[in-house]
Amino acid sequence: MNLGLACIGVIGVALLVALPATLDLYELLQITLYAILGILALSLAFIWGYGGILCFGHSAFFGLGAYAYAVAVINLGESTLPLLIAIALPAALAAGLGYFMFYARISDVYVGVITLTVALILYNCINSTAGPEYHIGEALLGGFNGIPNIPSLNIPFRPDAQLEPEAMFVLSMGLLLLTYFGLTALLATRFGRVLVAIRENEQRVEFLGYDARLHKLVAFAIGGGLAGLAGCLFAAWGNYVSPTAFSVVQSAQIIIWLMVGGAGTLIGPVIGCFAISWLTLKIGTQQFVNANVVLGAILLVFVLLVPKGIVPLLSERLGSWLLSHRRLTQLPRNAATQESKA
Repeated sequence: MNLGLACIGVIGVALLVALPATLDLYELLQITLYAILGILALSLAFIWGYGGILCFGHSAFFGLGAYAYAVAVINLGESTLPLLIAIALPAALAAGLGYFMFYARISDVYVGVITLTVALILYNCINSTAGPEYHIGEALLGGFNGIPNIPSLNIPFRPDAQLEPEAMFVLSMGLLLLTYFGLTALLATRFGRVLVAIRENEQRVEFLGYDARLHKLVAFAIGGGLAGLAGCLFAAWGNYVSPTAFSVVQSAQIIIWLMVGGAGTLIGPVIGCFAISWLTLKIGTQQFVNANVVLGAILLVFVLLVPKGIVPLLSERLGSWLLSHRRLTQLPRNAATQESKA
């Protein structure tokens, strides 16, 4: 595992250094978007893949982070505090929802339904706020048209020093790597091991004296905060946000990323996110191809044929190959040892 983490770190640093110098502006912006969505994928991978918390409406935290940043940065004119608000507000929403869901002993299916309902409520509320009478301070909500002309991130407490696309790429990719290694380190702690044990058997964990509800609550809040961070970066990247950030399609895409890459891993959802986002972009350029139909077919194929995802499947195949290769190399040695004894 340490070797794998080292390889991922080396590859990530190499991409940080090489890509801004080799890609044109359009390609760099697309890779930046993939990195932002990778953080969103990791946020759900942590609470679902490791915490066992079904969250079908994860777009609620993503959209809330985007809108919180947009409203705050337009009113304040500087992005340092809005960035923190965009993380804290979704984390607080996740903590509030988690408190009522987990301490009320609601089953996993109903947790998924409740989170999806919250996303739909936020989508409809924001979508119905067209007109100048709907505003928060100087930020016009805009309804279906969303909030355009959102200021980008700037150097802390320097509103005139907004980040250029190259700096935005470095920040997004750096935060993606920081999120990945941070979650990996967290899962290696006692809290992370208990969280995984709760996913496997919650009652047994409670019999051992651990508060499963508190662990799930903390994990859910962390996942909500990370989704809010991704939403903030998304709004700053595109200088625009619309109610589609809360949509069911957005939630479904995150689930597809996990199903394709492997929900029980951290690197798998990132790979699935990059692959599906690239495929969606390519499909969007085709005139007679419906992206939603293709994504639905991909989800169906992986659910039926590769339920664990690509990364767990490749890990099993590689482990089996290494084990068989080791056995084949040991056979001649054992035979030679037996002949020498004879």
